[in-house]
Amino acid sequence: MSKKLTKNKKKVIEKISKKKYSLEKAILLIKEINFVKFDASVDISVHLGIDIRFPNQMVRGTVSLPHGTGKNICILALVPKDKESESKKAGADYVGLNYIEKIKSGWTKIDVIVATPSVMNQLGSIGKILGPKGLMPNPKMETVSVNPEKSIKEIKSGKIAFKADRYGIIHASVGRVSFSHQYLLDNIVEFMKIIIRNKPSASKGSYIKSIYLSSTMSYGLPLDFKSFVNK
Repeated sequence: MSKKLTKNKKKVIEKISKKKYSLEKAILLIKEINFVKFDASVDISVHLGIDIRFPNQMVRGTVSLPHGTGKNICILALVPKDKESESKKAGADYVGLNYIEKIKSGWTKIDVIVATPSVMNQLGSIGKILGPKGLMPNPKMETVSVNPEKSIKEIKSGKIAFKADRYGIIHASVGRVSFSHQYLLDNIVEFMKIIIRNKPSASKGSYIKSIYLSSTMSYGLPLDFKSFVNK
């Protein structure tokens, strides 16, 4: 097994140079250097010229990827009784305020929680559980909504949330290795359009420092972002 991995790594290293790649070339190369036996996720990391110690430089938001992420997003809808049926029809995997108690006991097998404003005051008791996992509903991420059905449908069809980490880096999944070249291209260009649109006015100097594209367990490829951010 280790011999095979060594061969694969050798093949990868032979293909990768230290130069920056155009987006088109990087997508082709990501597909070539993927050696895992499952449909790997294609991920992007964008290092921004921001200082998140200042609230007016935080970059966060949502983007609707034209072709989704290829992943089935598991959604919990924390909504009042009169919204349960609609939320279920919209695609929520779990529905109902009874899940608050389940979360208190340690259950968090979900990717996103959508809630109505009217129930937010009930989530204080599980804030310490949801916060570190990035699961706390937030109006800025459009996961707190008076129309939870709409939010659920949008998330299921490819809307993702993003937020800069403490180093000013945004990490996101933008598709799967099995996606066509055009699908990945469309998703990444749309993602970057929204990141650029969210540039804080307080951010000075270079806004985008670097962009890397990778797949699950693959090397990251540095992108020459000037070749596509204006598309």
